[in-house]
Amino acid sequence: MIFSRTHCLTLLAGALLVVSASGQSAKPAVSPRAPAIPRLSDGKPNLNGIWQSIGGADADLQDHAADRYNPGAQSVVDEHTIPYLPDALKTRDDNRAQRRTLDPVTAKCNLPGVPRLTYARNLPFQIFQLPKGDKITVLYEYAEAHRFFYTNGTPHPPGHINWYLGDSRAKWEGDTLVVDSIDFLDGLWLDHAGDYTSDQLHVVERYKLIDADHIDYKVEIDDPKVYSKPWHIDITLYRRTEKDFQLLDYVCYAFPYEKYYP
Repeated sequence: MIFSRTHCLTLLAGALLVVSASGQSAKPAVSPRAPAIPRLSDGKPNLNGIWQSIGGADADLQDHAADRYNPGAQSVVDEHTIPYLPDALKTRDDNRAQRRTLDPVTAKCNLPGVPRLTYARNLPFQIFQLPKGDKITVLYEYAEAHRFFYTNGTPHPPGHINWYLGDSRAKWEGDTLVVDSIDFLDGLWLDHAGDYTSDQLHVVERYKLIDADHIDYKVEIDDPKVYSKPWHIDITLYRRTEKDFQLLDYVCYAFPYEKYYP
């Protein structure tokens, strides 16, 4: 049988394709690598920088439609519904009905408490973290507030102390910064929708870098005076990467705007 040059080349190419395909199918699947995250010299994730939320959590942690004051947004509550005790739910409803004049943040210029300070008015905050330091410092544009996350293993002070921002003790669990906070004032609001807490509030915040410019911010909220069980929120925080971006001075006036601009 006589084969032409073209015929032979065709057979050879087909054989090579079969070998190549069989070789490729034998290779193990390669799992995608997790994005690299910045680290300090001690190996801990580097949270230094200015961060900001961009969602609608400050208006209402749960699903809400747009109104004349706020855009609509989806819930950041993992359980979708906050598990209020019956009497506490009535208080929340009363708060909501009078929120224009009762919200401690928007109507009275008070400190928001935790975790609301993280997403209050979607204003930025700056984290300062040193390698092998005994605390992490956070400065907030809102009300020029600040928090200390003590990472030196010291416990919460004895007794109950009424603070807007509570007492915070932190530790690292792998690459996640876990901040445990207690000792809060009674009646702090979590959002402008009237969701509130008592002096029995216990907050556990988890900061985990997703990549260089995003933090997954998870919070567990436990308050046996107000809720039937602990519940959780999950918010993405974004790094401000603009050149020379910085926190600005903050001024708030407790003024009855609704009286003049209903």
